[in-house]
Amino acid sequence: AKMLVSRCRPPNVYFPFSLGTFVEHLTVLKPKTFRLHEINTKTFTTSITRRNSSYFETLSDRQKDQIHLYVDTLLQWNQKMNLTAVEEVNEVMERHVEDSLAIIPPIQNSYISHCNTKCDDISVVDVGSGAGLPGLVLAIACPGWKVTLVESMNKRCVFLENAVSLTGLSNVQVVRERAENLGQNLCFREQFDVAVARAVAEMRILSEYCLPLVRVGGLFVAAKGHDPHEEVSNAERAIKLMGASVLELCSVESQSPYGQRTAIICLKDHSTPVKYPRNPGTPAKEPI
Repeated sequence: AKMLVSRCRPPNVYFPFSLGTFVEHLTVLKPKTFRLHEINTKTFTTSITRRNSSYFETLSDRQKDQIHLYVDTLLQWNQKMNLTAVEEVNEVMERHVEDSLAIIPPIQNSYISHCNTKCDDISVVDVGSGAGLPGLVLAIACPGWKVTLVESMNKRCVFLENAVSLTGLSNVQVVRERAENLGQNLCFREQFDVAVARAVAEMRILSEYCLPLVRVGGLFVAAKGHDPHEEVSNAERAIKLMGASVLELCSVESQSPYGQRTAIICLKDHSTPVKYPRNPGTPAKEPI
């Protein structure tokens, strides 16, 4: 097994720690969900069940400490490189951390409902992780998940390595690579239970980045704004070409100033055709 992993490990994959024993998992919270055909732009924003409590408050003391340490590190590094436009701790917590935590219940509920298995120890890939959002936050909140952070910029990967080390996470690997190349790498192609992405690109482009990495029967979850209905409709062809279909749109109550957010859930029905993803840069220049 070790030899196989060694053969599959490219030189730009960072393994700060080996995967270890994971602690007890979080209780599943049930968000309000909507099927795609039930949503329209007139009624969507008024159909929300608001949460008064923060998901952050469900975390253990250790997990809260890890989150705070991550946020402090993020703001320190942000002084010498562009990781986020937000400069205050409270704003980072509301705008980024809570927003990332908000997609956990939709992932859990959809995976259990449609993948016919538990989601205690799933493999998750965060495409275009940037400063570690949402992937690093998910890894802290769900220590049983094996999380891969994919980021093409070396300096951001250096930050991610440092943040993983400081927070003591043993369930994370950082991969410096473009999503288009990773999707054609047989060590990563269709190897993940769930792919997530936040603030990376529109759905037509994002589908080509993420779905080739998802196994058949797995999920692709995109964190979007309060009303992504038109964007989803425009991406239906691209999603289908990648071997998936839109399963549901889950409304989540973010604690950020932007309020209502949506998790777009796609189910991988078939293998992605070998020609996808296309060459680096092509998906963004020529969206399907």
